[in-house]
Amino acid sequence: MAVSQAVDTPLQPRIPSFVLALREFDGGDVAFIAVCGILVFFMIPGVAFLYSGLSRRKSALSLVWAVAASNAVVIFQWWFWGYSLAFSPSATNGFIGDLRSFALRKVLGDPSPGSPLIPELLYSFYQMEFACVTVAILMGALAERGRVFPAMVFTFIWMTIVYCPIACWAWATNGWGFKWGVLDYAGGGPVEIASGISGLAYSWALGRRSERELRNFRPHNVSLVGLGTFILWFGWLGFNGGSAFGANLRAIMAIWNSMIAAAMSGIVWCLLDFRIERKWSMVGFCSGTIAGLVAATPASGYIPQWAAFVMGIVVGAISNYSTKLKYILRIDDALDLCAEHAIGGMLGLLFNALFADGAIIALDGVNTSASGGWLNHNWKQLYIQIAYIAACTAYSFVVTALIAKALDCVPTLHLRATPEEEMLGMDDAEIGEFASDYIEVRRDYLDWSPGYRTKGDTDSDAVPAAGDRHGVPDVELRTIDANGLGKENGKGATNGNGVSNGHGDGLQGNGAVGTGALTPISEKAEARSVS
Repeated sequence: MAVSQAVDTPLQPRIPSFVLALREFDGGDVAFIAVCGILVFFMIPGVAFLYSGLSRRKSALSLVWAVAASNAVVIFQWWFWGYSLAFSPSATNGFIGDLRSFALRKVLGDPSPGSPLIPELLYSFYQMEFACVTVAILMGALAERGRVFPAMVFTFIWMTIVYCPIACWAWATNGWGFKWGVLDYAGGGPVEIASGISGLAYSWALGRRSERELRNFRPHNVSLVGLGTFILWFGWLGFNGGSAFGANLRAIMAIWNSMIAAAMSGIVWCLLDFRIERKWSMVGFCSGTIAGLVAATPASGYIPQWAAFVMGIVVGAISNYSTKLKYILRIDDALDLCAEHAIGGMLGLLFNALFADGAIIALDGVNTSASGGWLNHNWKQLYIQIAYIAACTAYSFVVTALIAKALDCVPTLHLRATPEEEMLGMDDAEIGEFASDYIEVRRDYLDWSPGYRTKGDTDSDAVPAAGDRHGVPDVELRTIDANGLGKENGKGATNGNGVSNGHGDGLQGNGAVGTGALTPISEKAEARSVS
């Protein structure tokens, strides 16, 4: 009788189920959406540069800070409970999710709520970047008079009870809008209407800037406006292209439609401004380009290219004229969030009702039974889209206004800076740093330039270099002579009380020389009268 011999076989490691599930996803789709998510993140500095360029010089850096800091707040909120509140699959109320995915628990390799083409872990990252961009847009409401710390508290609350519910309506598998058949490709409701209308509500809660600040207003750096716009355009291709959730033809169609809509809207806006000023406005071109990209956000994955061409022309004209709404409403929407984002998002959603084509939707290989809009004789889609627009608009404005007014009543969380801080500039009042090495044209130009050394000066008399940002700035470079008097750049001595006996600026030293403090604007006239 033969004796069977045991064959030594290596122990097979137990493979986790989510790793096995990952093998079902195409690596190209996963890589494409990961790169698109990174492109969406690149939109954050685009928004920051755009807002900084559009503001006055003395408040330019505060908007960059607000955009950057709000991005960090949203990342935490989304990981903590934001994703679960927006996309938890176990919630069935249709309004908001539950805490099933709290701190991204159980969010690994299962197919995502948005598409079976990518895993949920990747989907949660991609959707997080959408939320970050939405809040970055909203931060434009702070322009030149909003305090930044209360805005960060507002950001966490707003994300929880405004953005997450609207995202649930449109994109969660149990959301009422998703079940009803709302066509919102990449965020006409959660991103564009929510940011634009909420920005309007926040501006209303803040109140108007002082009339002094509104007179003869000009963007302080149009080059930054152009840079921010083209960074946004670049990132927006990932925003809209990636919303097909795979490397497929629907993504390419969305990218094409985004390019066409942005180009036509920019041209139309610029032409409308030209008829008034007889100048080819760069700010106008940038504003129109962004409005076209906004309209493409909900529509680019639904409509054919010829419809995107028409949409770009329409949104460029309507958004341009919509900038007058803030005067009718008497709300100081400083950066036109409502006209560009809210109105543009609404128009894109309406174009879905009219021109959405099932053949375009089916290009992703997943939504092959989509009904489309009027182009496919789906007449009811118009009232579905209108109802969705009305719900997003009303909910965003009312809830945002309530949050803002409630926060404003909390001690230390007042939303608006004081009139004195507003006059000084939010950079000086809130940040303590500046976007440029000068803040106001009214500061003495010669303050930038230290006096030249003359024959007979020693090294001890030489003016020091202001290399450290917390050291002695150019505006107060001094040396101390044997009598304790400060020489103001060779222009005359300044005593300990800051009163100039020559041609200096009368910088207030309060008994100390070279403290590093910048001259408040209001002291210039007083100093000149004393000198």
